[in-house]
Amino acid sequence: MIIIRILLFPISLLYGFITWLRNKLFDWRILPSKAFDHPLIGVGNLSTGGTGKTPHVEYLVTLLKKSYKVAVLSRGYKRRSKGFQVASKQSTVRQIGDEPLQIYLKHPEALVAVHANRRKGVQKILNDYPKNEVILLDDVFQHRYVKPGLNILLTDYHKIFTKNYLLPTGNLREFRGGASRADALVITKTPSVFSPLDRKLILKDLAKYDIGKIFFSYIKYGEWVPLSPIARERNMQNAKTIFLVTGIANPTPLGEYLKRLCLDLKIFKYPDHHQFTEKEIASLIEQYHETYSGSKAIITTEKDSMRLRKPELSRLIENLPVYYVPIEVDFHQKDKEEFNQMVHDYMNEARKSTKAQNKKKK
Repeated sequence: MIIIRILLFPISLLYGFITWLRNKLFDWRILPSKAFDHPLIGVGNLSTGGTGKTPHVEYLVTLLKKSYKVAVLSRGYKRRSKGFQVASKQSTVRQIGDEPLQIYLKHPEALVAVHANRRKGVQKILNDYPKNEVILLDDVFQHRYVKPGLNILLTDYHKIFTKNYLLPTGNLREFRGGASRADALVITKTPSVFSPLDRKLILKDLAKYDIGKIFFSYIKYGEWVPLSPIARERNMQNAKTIFLVTGIANPTPLGEYLKRLCLDLKIFKYPDHHQFTEKEIASLIEQYHETYSGSKAIITTEKDSMRLRKPELSRLIENLPVYYVPIEVDFHQKDKEEFNQMVHDYMNEARKSTKAQNKKKK
């Protein structure tokens, strides 16, 4: 692995120069970065994935929807549709992507939309949904043509960006210094019991970056949710053998969690946003039937379950105990109170600014 990293390092330097130059063109205002007179909250990361963007976006939806009309704008990665699409009861993964569909199904009262061009997407929401009060921009940190009023950066506790490297040596999309563009940084996927010493060491490591506020969050796993008819009839929460099927960037935390619940964990790992095929699911089923166990279940993630809902796959798993594990994020100690207050303070200031701008126009 070390030898491969050394060999790839020159490519990483070239990639880093290109991203550095691109960022400088935005900093020098040669490339335009548009700020809207409307509350925009961006959630993103420096790496290629696996930091927990979707559950953090969902956290923000839950936090804000009690007081505001909320919209979520994503590009809808790997969807087959084009242009501006709004999630509805009839939406599929092919139309809007797995993450937007997941957010919509959990928060149908929010407007969930996709557009490859974030600037056009924001403008479309403002034009077509004038009652909207805040737009959450999913995975927007490198999409600098739109400038969020509050820019939240995420980094995985198990692979903090300060210990990571540029693509293709590591999985950073740009130099570490890009973190200084963030208004707030969230260290995600920390242990639920978090050492104060660990927190202190991380904060010391991050001190060189000009980041205003730093928070620490962790994952909370919910009760398994049945994905097949037979799973609704059975309670397999105590299964001795678990078949974990994932197509996410980092399934390790979920794998570690499930290991504590069973005697034998069999992992079927695919790339992030992987579109499962009938052949792959048939192979899983074959191994499931060939495995002798007193009780066994098939587990997937909530995001992966969106792609397993395709009719051709649903038919294959309908007679198997298939579940997904829902997750949500929470914050440690006073971080929750301070994070929530930061978001509400931003909303209050943004609304005051918007009202002032509207008065000037009149």
